[in-house]
Parts: sequence; structure tokens; C-alpha cells
Amino acid sequence: MSQENKKICPVCQGKKVVAGTCECDAEWRGTQNGDDWEECQCSPEQPCAMCMGTGFVDVDKKCS
Repeated sequence: MSQENKKICPVCQGKKVVAGTCECDAEWRGTQNGDDWEECQCSPEQPCAMCMGTGFVDVDKKCS
């Protein structure tokens, strides 16, 4: 892929990974760590599915 046919991936903004998310809610404490309750559930960061972890997409390729 030549340089002029690349653009920064709109999903990951060129970072190559999609950041994980965390949800916190005191109403559904689910995990106890010693005497403390962990109120947040987090997902790990993932390689970007749109650019396959490259940070760039091919402008000639159509999204599916």
C-alpha cells in the first residue's frame, strides 16, 4: 500500500488499538478482593478490527 493510498484509521485514530472500557456501579458489586469490593468491570484494550492493528486504512478499500 503506497503512502498516498493510506489514511489514519477513523476507529482507533492511528493508535492501532481500541481502548478498553470500564463500567462502575455500586449497585452490582460482584468481585470481592480481600475485604474490599470491586465495583468496576473493565474490558481490556483490543487490536483495532478495522485497520488490523496497523493504524491506517486503505482509501481504495470499501468498508464492509
